[in-house]
Amino acid sequence: MTQTAEAKSERGGDGSELLTSHDPRTGEVVGRHPIHGADDVAAAVRRARDASLHWAALDFDGRRARLDRWRKLLSRRADELCALISAETGKSADDARLEVAMVLDHLHWAAKHARKTLGRRRVATGPVMHNHAATLEYRPFGVVGVIGPWNYPAFTPMGSISYALAAGNAVVFKPSEHTPGVGRFLADSFAEAVPEQQVLQVVTGYGPTGAALCGAGVDKLAFTGSTATGRRVMAECARTLTPVLVECGGKDALIVAEDADLEAAARGAVWGGLFNAGQSCAGVERVYVAEAVADAFVELVTRKAARLRPGGSPDADFGPITMPKQVDVIAAHVADALDRGATAAVGGRESIRPPYVEPVVLLDVPEDAEAVTEETFGPTLVVNRVADADEAVRRANALRYGLGAAVYSKARGEELAARLRCGVVSINSVLAFASVPALPFGGVGDSGFGRIHGEDGLREFTYAHAVSRQRFAGVLDPMTYERGNRTVRRVLRLVRVLRGR
Repeated sequence: MTQTAEAKSERGGDGSELLTSHDPRTGEVVGRHPIHGADDVAAAVRRARDASLHWAALDFDGRRARLDRWRKLLSRRADELCALISAETGKSADDARLEVAMVLDHLHWAAKHARKTLGRRRVATGPVMHNHAATLEYRPFGVVGVIGPWNYPAFTPMGSISYALAAGNAVVFKPSEHTPGVGRFLADSFAEAVPEQQVLQVVTGYGPTGAALCGAGVDKLAFTGSTATGRRVMAECARTLTPVLVECGGKDALIVAEDADLEAAARGAVWGGLFNAGQSCAGVERVYVAEAVADAFVELVTRKAARLRPGGSPDADFGPITMPKQVDVIAAHVADALDRGATAAVGGRESIRPPYVEPVVLLDVPEDAEAVTEETFGPTLVVNRVADADEAVRRANALRYGLGAAVYSKARGEELAARLRCGVVSINSVLAFASVPALPFGGVGDSGFGRIHGEDGLREFTYAHAVSRQRFAGVLDPMTYERGNRTVRRVLRLVRVLRGR
């Protein structure tokens, strides 16, 4: 967790170092923010500890009422938030609007469903323990730390923040150094809607600020970012045995089966690979198309991708590459693929004009090329022919990444999806799972572990609290030394009769 080469800081009037965020389209300063050190982070966690007691005591209805107030405030100020997201990331106006829409929808779902998912309920005790009653509830950890990314600076961290708050936790949020203004907007708007306590706080800075949050005594840490940084976060949290939720990178595959609707598949592949300039962890990076329909599919993808252009205007198809150093990664992946025999159906080396990258569609890329094995995070699409959908599944599962995938097939969608080693799959669509608040989101392997969204996302920020209560004395009581020498034999005999067949 070290400062990136592009991050910029300057001195404030009092001589303190400030973090500045810049519009990647113009280089203009968007905002200036403090660089919080370890002492600042520790103080924020202490304040959150006090606030968490108040927040948890409100119970589900009290928290829902306050989260609903916040959601309505965010809705009223949606245009302002969209503009800030576009300014700090460079993404198009429509990409920002879609992000804010999902923020509001998920916040509503989390607040509405927290009681049903986490509240106390009776649990069957079974015939052996028939004289006992049992209950289960999910209690908040207390203070949750959230480290967010820059590519979806509101939607992605809110997948943790919304659900952690609805579950009863206070939150300390460290946004990316590239998008600190979005983090500040979220915290300030929450304080405006819920002024009683500092339940949601933001700390800004570079990698050391995130490292400080890992070791500041939070009860759980939720991280979204690269796999390499995720490993460092886990190592830091291991020092204090702090549990972590880690959502890392992806190299998601889209499978086009022989019976696919090719128009829909091409439309999904182009949007899934190029929207937000390809800067999506669950975006489409690899396409495996069955040989029988490959020519027609490639023609459709080529036509659709070739008419798209990046730009700095609000109505551009997509914006610039937010992090300047990522342009070098994209260029290296494209060059490596072409040098090793791939062909460019759209674009090529000349498509890379920092800070913009025009659409690049690469065909017949070797499976061990970086463009296939490593996260490119740009508006590029690898399209490889395979014998059939079964081979496509094998290739999709070949990497250590396992975040998301998409399948296009009229008859085999569910069957193929069931065979994919990943956390989320869309059938005959792309990224639909992210827009369904009830569905958990997360991956396996190098894509991380733990889940945000849905009931799993609510439970992720709680611990199970189980209670059994004896209602009356049982005929057999093996859990005492006054039980008699035949009691345990009788218990075993009973269980064998009931459960041994």
